[in-house]
Amino acid sequence: MSNFKVYVTENIPSQGLDLLRSQGVEVEVWSYDNPISTEELKAVLKDCDGLISMLGHKIDKGLIEACPKLKVISNYAVGYNNIDIEAASKNSIAVGNTPDVLTDATADLAMALLLSLSRRIRESNYSVHEGHWEKWEPLGFLGKSLKGKTLGVIGLGRIGMAFAKRCRDGFGMKLIHYSKSEKQGFNKTSLDTLLKESDVISLHCPLNEETNQLLGYDKLKLTKKDCILINTARGEVIVQDDLIKVLKEGHFFGVGLDVTAPEPIDPNSPLLGIERVLITPHIGSADIETRDAMSLLTAKNILAGLNKKPLPAFVNPEVWR
Repeated sequence: MSNFKVYVTENIPSQGLDLLRSQGVEVEVWSYDNPISTEELKAVLKDCDGLISMLGHKIDKGLIEACPKLKVISNYAVGYNNIDIEAASKNSIAVGNTPDVLTDATADLAMALLLSLSRRIRESNYSVHEGHWEKWEPLGFLGKSLKGKTLGVIGLGRIGMAFAKRCRDGFGMKLIHYSKSEKQGFNKTSLDTLLKESDVISLHCPLNEETNQLLGYDKLKLTKKDCILINTARGEVIVQDDLIKVLKEGHFFGVGLDVTAPEPIDPNSPLLGIERVLITPHIGSADIETRDAMSLLTAKNILAGLNKKPLPAFVNPEVWR
């Protein structure tokens, strides 16, 4: 497979890169601390056959049309809303992603956020570090039990289902969900009903026209005042300014966000000053085994695309029909 060149927009675990190189593919990686700009990416892709991209890099129509050699794009993520799929297909470019391999890691992170918020882990830890632990306090850092509470999942796909099962099996939580499709054995309901009845709400939906800004002020106000809200999906699903407004009005026992809009979050965002908000820097898939698996799947997508074969994780399989 000589003479093929692939560009990688961030350094990723070596397994996938080693696989590409073992097949004779030339691999070049953006190795600077600052993110690659669109113009820089456009310049380096002029002579590239494949691209491994990250969610933060916008692969739009203009970039795609400026890179006539490009045959395949593999996103190092399960989401691909950063790529213009229609433009890619129109230009005979196969697109792949990394589903399945990060399901458990992301569900685990959502659970970690939920437990941290429900038991006020961050606040109590901060108190210890600040030297405020002077005695055992019967009323200190009282959290919320999850046992038997109602969990509302928005987007009961692979990750949503994995998270729901952890909550159901571990805490006996009752599950309702708002999703496109029915799930046997799981209670589907309307969005408004889910927001009104849930003690915990967790977002696991993809970002698309239907889910973009799904939860604005009016929807967020429907929730119980002591509800816990978790978002490991996409920041744009929640109208962030409206979330801040609702929080300042006293809503939510806790909010856990692994995603924000924009990313990275503005260091001056009021969200960072609200004690019951816990934010992590989009680390849903960040365990060693998962990121290694993502690297390998990304490389296998690239190799398949360079050979005009079906990608293991194909986003636009109609591209070569």
